[in-house]
Amino acid sequence: MDTNADAGARRLALGGSSLLHQVERELRTALEKQVAPLGLTAQQAALLLRAARQATSPNQLAAALGTDTAGMTRLLDRLESKGLVRRHRHPDDRRSIVIEVTEEGQALLPRIGPVFGRVSSQLMAGFSEAESRQLTALLQRLLDNLTRPPSPPPTA
Repeated sequence: MDTNADAGARRLALGGSSLLHQVERELRTALEKQVAPLGLTAQQAALLLRAARQATSPNQLAAALGTDTAGMTRLLDRLESKGLVRRHRHPDDRRSIVIEVTEEGQALLPRIGPVFGRVSSQLMAGFSEAESRQLTALLQRLLDNLTRPPSPPPTA
């Protein structure tokens, strides 16, 4: 039987989830507007930044960007058709693919990084450093709660 406190906590959590979704949507929209003049989507820009840091596989990129295998394949197809990345076999494991940012992709990088910085600054405007750290810690806890295996239900 639900108590009033349980029902109130559930309403608060659902409202918070809705707010998180709204923030995510607005953040994505702000990023999309900023990278559109570069001929990129926010996800394409994020992939270029990550792949430029180190040679990486499509699976590693998919996990980092929150997409599945099919989505990553489409994303890489689009970037490859624009001449911004290329796929090649891993030199030590021919079963693996490595993503490499091309010269054309490298030329965009100095313009992509600042976009993410500007949007992050806009997002965190008015927050103190302590509040930013606290928000980051709370969001990490939420993420951890959703990504770790659930505890088994208590036995009666």
